[in-house]
Amino acid sequence: MPVAGLLSRRAGQLSALLAMLVFFAAQLTGALLPNAPLFITASAAGFVLDLYLHHKQPGLLALLSRVRFDVPTRQLLRDMLLVLGLVQTPGLDPLAETPLVLCLLGSYAAHFACQAAAVLVRRNRTLPVITRNIDVSALGLTAAPPKILARQPSRRLLHFMVPATFGLLMTAATVEPLWGIAGVAGSLLLFGAGTGYIASWLLPGKRTPNEQKVLNWLNEWLTEYRPSVAMYFSGGTSSAYQANMWLSTLDQLDGKPLIVLRERFMVQKIESTDVPIVCIPKVAHLMTLEHSTLKMMLHPANSGKTSQVLRIPSIKHSFINHGESDKLSSCNPYAKAYDEVWVAGPAARERYQLADIGVDDRDVVEVGRPQLAPILPYAGAPAADRLTTVLYAPTWEGWTDDPGNTSVILAGENIVRELLADARVRLIYKPHPMTGSVDPRAGAANQRIQQMIAAANVERAAVPGHTRPGAETADELARRTVALDQLATSAFRRSADELERMALQSVPDGGRADAVTAAREAWEEAYWASYPEWEHLVITGPRPGIYPCFNQADLLISDVSSVVSDYLSSEKPYAVANTSGLSEDEFRSGFPTVRAATILSPSAAEVPELLASTRSSEPDALADERAALKEHLLGPADPPSMVRFEQAVRDLCGKADARRERVARRSAEMPPQRERHARAEAVAEENQAEAAQAEETVRTAESVEPIDAEETGGSTAKSADAANEDAARDAGTSAAR
Repeated sequence: MPVAGLLSRRAGQLSALLAMLVFFAAQLTGALLPNAPLFITASAAGFVLDLYLHHKQPGLLALLSRVRFDVPTRQLLRDMLLVLGLVQTPGLDPLAETPLVLCLLGSYAAHFACQAAAVLVRRNRTLPVITRNIDVSALGLTAAPPKILARQPSRRLLHFMVPATFGLLMTAATVEPLWGIAGVAGSLLLFGAGTGYIASWLLPGKRTPNEQKVLNWLNEWLTEYRPSVAMYFSGGTSSAYQANMWLSTLDQLDGKPLIVLRERFMVQKIESTDVPIVCIPKVAHLMTLEHSTLKMMLHPANSGKTSQVLRIPSIKHSFINHGESDKLSSCNPYAKAYDEVWVAGPAARERYQLADIGVDDRDVVEVGRPQLAPILPYAGAPAADRLTTVLYAPTWEGWTDDPGNTSVILAGENIVRELLADARVRLIYKPHPMTGSVDPRAGAANQRIQQMIAAANVERAAVPGHTRPGAETADELARRTVALDQLATSAFRRSADELERMALQSVPDGGRADAVTAAREAWEEAYWASYPEWEHLVITGPRPGIYPCFNQADLLISDVSSVVSDYLSSEKPYAVANTSGLSEDEFRSGFPTVRAATILSPSAAEVPELLASTRSSEPDALADERAALKEHLLGPADPPSMVRFEQAVRDLCGKADARRERVARRSAEMPPQRERHARAEAVAEENQAEAAQAEETVRTAESVEPIDAEETGGSTAKSADAANEDAARDAGTSAAR
């Protein structure tokens, strides 16, 4: 957000807070004087302001909650001042105030009763597993209760107290107690009816099955489905892309694949797929998979919860990563915990050997990168009559303090300035989605870069002959967006909870994944057509993805990241920014992926020469080097990567089968006494695992669906995100890009 806009927003929030305090002070003053007009005006204005802020500025109210001045506190204070004002009102019979106060207290009691019922309902509607793409009709899941009753206690209190507030103010204005009694009785009736309605979800017809029944159902489904391969993923809200990049590969595997998640929110973060999804938050329930037909798991990322599934001896585990680069994070010592480490090509194998972190070379398997099939090959230098499209895709700063992780801070603005200075360049700027999440300097530089691009577009728009596509292109993009959203995402009513979404996201229509792919390709075509060729683009959202941007670019500028390795599959020219402080020779020696790149210094003085070589019709000096490096990084083109990946799956499944046969033979030969001892050890192990998870079991996030972020001003969601990001950081889930 621009500085001016941020200051304006802060000023508005501060003004609202001051106004709220002024209204409370004026309400107290009007009650004590007494001054009926002042009292009534201040009371009504303060209540209306609270309602407005609750709907329009939930983040501001979250700040008040942190200082214990939340909605119940403010409403209680407001009602106490109303009662005080009525006591001070001349002409009002004191005996008439008694039923008013009693009904008001009854309203609050009913509000707390409603909240107690809501907590019980939320607990009852929290299943031990959440699924997608699985038939759950046997569980008899019902629709969720209204959100205002189940997950928005503050909004419920404010809205249901409208009749009481109106009635009390009318009594203050007319000195007629019937107004107040009617208003407070109306609020009491709303709370009572709400309590009864939400409590109906605890009756047998709406109750959900208990934990054991759900786990039994899961076991039955696993027995019927008989999965052999699963992708296991755990992480924060911004890390879902690490799993999503493998969906197309997983969908192509023979057999019956499965996706296993650990965080409830992640179920909706996974993009459209036909592959069944099972979310198992608790480690005690995760052990259910030990008795399934699963033979192996694919792991696109490390996390703290990965160690929990590694303890299942009947399942083999392979680390497939979410991208490869020369960063230290691509050779995390955690990798030695897996049975095998699958890499793209020889470069990654050598990287593990040089890192000497305990990964046996015999456990490293080269499978290529199946996701890179959509990337188009190099078709030569751009034509002289069109602009040179440059993709600047820097990585983020990472969890570590390794120098030169991202070029955004030291070189980003210089690179963009040099590119914008060339009239024959069209820039596509696509920063990493986590840019600025660790180092505020990266976030600030990212904002300045976007402002530079916006200013350059204003200048270009004024050039004669620079016209924009017709309105029909924007209409086409909007139509394609709606079509893609309908296929790729699920629409739910506002009150839907995870159980209702689970029931709606049952068995998918056949061929939906292919339909989504076709719709995405149509959307991408409409997206590029909706912008003029001369306009620079800033792409910060998930669409379009990085691979469609590769296909638009004539040249890539990036950092040492997996983006470089993936882009090399096209064999197009690329450059890498060196902000590590190393000399160019040291930089090339330390990071093999830059061997065929043009190296940019922090000043970006090399950009003009880089552009000239990209536009030259003569083959550049690094063309042969790029072809050789491509094979070194990604492996041979024949057999195709998907074929190698499937073979690796079959081989590891074979190892799992062989182990099970050996265990079965030993069990048959095991004496009864030794077998009982082994069983006792297994039970002790299970009890240890459950004890280790005791704290997690009682956490609200595990046992109760969090109150909606709209209610808490985003603070609940933010806390959940921060907790998951901290877990990812502690486990070394460094994004390879």
